[in-house]
Amino acid sequence: MVKAEDLQEAYTSLEHGFEMQEANAIDAACLLAFEYEYPEQECEIIIDSDEFTAVCPWTGLPDFGTVVIRYVPNRKLLELKSFKYYLLSYRQVGLVQEHVANRILQDLAAVCQPRSMALTLDYKTRGGIHTAVEIAYKAPEM
Repeated sequence: MVKAEDLQEAYTSLEHGFEMQEANAIDAACLLAFEYEYPEQECEIIIDSDEFTAVCPWTGLPDFGTVVIRYVPNRKLLELKSFKYYLLSYRQVGLVQEHVANRILQDLAAVCQPRSMALTLDYKTRGGIHTAVEIAYKAPEM
């Protein structure tokens, strides 16, 4: 049986390189929206996924989280399969957590053009630290 002391040298030399992609790998072009047939009826749509993952831009280690989108549509609705593919495009992208939340909100607001939208990106605890990022968008008054 190997003792912990015997692993010290092997442990300190432990380094792995992980393939990391730049932010241009995020596929916002795959996002689709379709006509909301009841724009006069204000409603709130809530979408969540606990399968979000991106990577730390410094270590390449994965960050796992739950993303929750709440939005009040104007004339367009987000197509959900395209949203799933969009989220998957983050899988190997190295971005800090706060930037990820901003990027997702900007991309979704651009395709849906909602009355309002809020996003919560709640990451799993890593290294004893828990992070949740909340951000909101409100359409300009017309």
